[in-house]
Parts: sequence; C-alpha cells; structure tokens
Amino acid sequence: MTQQSTEIARSLGLAGAANARDLGGYRTTDGALVRHGVALRADALNRLTAEDGALLVAAGVRRVVDLRSTDEVREAGPDLIPGLPVADPAELARAAGPVVIEDTADHPGPTLHHLPVFAADFDIYVALRDALADRDAAKQHALLGDGKAAGMMTGLYRWFVTDPVARDRFATVLRLLAAPDGPPVLFHCSAGKDRTGWVAALTLTALGVDRATVFEDYLLTNTRSAALIAHIVESFGTQGLMKDPTLLLPVFRAESEYLEAALEEVATGWTSFEHFWQDGLGLDDTVLAGLRTNLLA
Repeated sequence: MTQQSTEIARSLGLAGAANARDLGGYRTTDGALVRHGVALRADALNRLTAEDGALLVAAGVRRVVDLRSTDEVREAGPDLIPGLPVADPAELARAAGPVVIEDTADHPGPTLHHLPVFAADFDIYVALRDALADRDAAKQHALLGDGKAAGMMTGLYRWFVTDPVARDRFATVLRLLAAPDGPPVLFHCSAGKDRTGWVAALTLTALGVDRATVFEDYLLTNTRSAALIAHIVESFGTQGLMKDPTLLLPVFRAESEYLEAALEEVATGWTSFEHFWQDGLGLDDTVLAGLRTNLLA
C-alpha cells in the first residue's frame, strides 16, 4: 500500500474534521497489528456535518474525550455527534476540571469526557486570540516572530510531561482506552495536533510501535490539515487580521522538534518509558495489559 493510500485508509472521511483518523493499521515491533476502529483521534468536532455525525454513530463510538479548555468549547461550540450529551460551558467552568456526562434516555449515545488540558504559560488558544485581536503588526511579530511561536510550542510539549495535572489528564485517556467497556474511544482537541498528538504518541509507544512510526503518525497532521491551514493563513491576510499570517505556521503545523521536546522531558525525568508509564502517568501493568488487549489484533 502506498503512503497516499495508507493516509486515505486511515482517515475517518469526515468533511468537517479533516484531521480525524484511525490509529489502526500500524505494526508493533513484535509484529502485532493495531486494530482499526477502536482508537480514533480528531480535530475539533464542532464543524461536523450531519453525514459526519452519521459516520461516527455507525463507527459505534462509546467515549468521546474533549481535551479543549472551557474557553475553547464556549467560543468554538460543542461536539456535534448525534446522541452525545452537550456540556454547558458554564458548568464546565464551575467544575474547573474533568467532567463526565453519561448518555441518558433523552440522549442515548456516547459518554462525554471533558478533560481540559491547558496551561496559562503555554495557552496557544489564548495567544492566538490575543494576536488576532490586536492587529498591530509589530506586536504580532514581537509575540510570534523570531522563533517565539516555535519556542512556545516546544514549551507546551515539555509542559505536557512536566506538569502533574496534564499528566493525569493524559493518563485518564489511556485508562479509557484500556477499560474493558471503553473503546471505541474518540479523543480530540481543537486542531487534533498537540494534545491529541501526544495522546496518540503515548498510546502507540505503549503498544510497542517503533519511534519512527510514532513520528509518522504525528506528522500526518500536516498532510490532513494542509488545505485548512492554507485557507486560514490566506484569510487572515485578506481580512487584514495579520500583515504576516505566516507567523502562525509554527503554531498550525506539527513539527518533529515539538514531539522530540516532550520525549526529551520523558528521558530527562525518568529512566525509561516504562518508568514514565508507572511513575509519571501513574499507570500499572493492568492498564497496559488492557490497552494491548483492546487495541492489538
């Protein structure tokens, strides 16, 4: 199978979420195959069409994990999956942490897990909002230019590993994937790139997929989202929001150096990935066994 056909097969085919795809089909180093249809990753689901929603219903998704902050949910909107409970942003704000909303008789469908992952120092969403709100080209360059945008991104990925709350949120997603009644699980953030990408990297690494393939899956975002990124950059310029919208490319794209920064933090703080799994993520062999049972053919 060619690289292009592999990418097409891995895509979930959602018109409103171009970066929605299946982790299935990758091989582990010992020859096992990651199952299709059990671990799904995506960008924001607030733009889904009715046809997209029908596809996810047909896929039998049981858990939807939303890693966006409350502000992201409030401003972009909720996930548009038939039967999925809708979280009230006011209630999410009051909870100030994880919220689980089960399906009901009125809304039979997947369970919604809101697991906000954001940091005040590396809140990319806020940085973008501030950059666009102030159309001053000099201020935008001061915020994002001369490598600052890329530095913000590498800082964010290091924070994924060093912050205990962030580690706990990511570990929760892995527990859901490992639970006997968990999958199919669909996890997502806004772009399906950073928070989602780190969950996917953790999952594939735990399953025994080699490092090069983990990076291949991570960087596939650039292919899946290329048209959307080009459209956004062009529109920011034509609308006069930014004099140089290419300043945002380090934020919009997946770069190897970002994922490498997270893995460097793992190697700095723990003696091995297994040590990080147990001590950093607080996960035991039971979770690892459940993950492999659910996700490996």
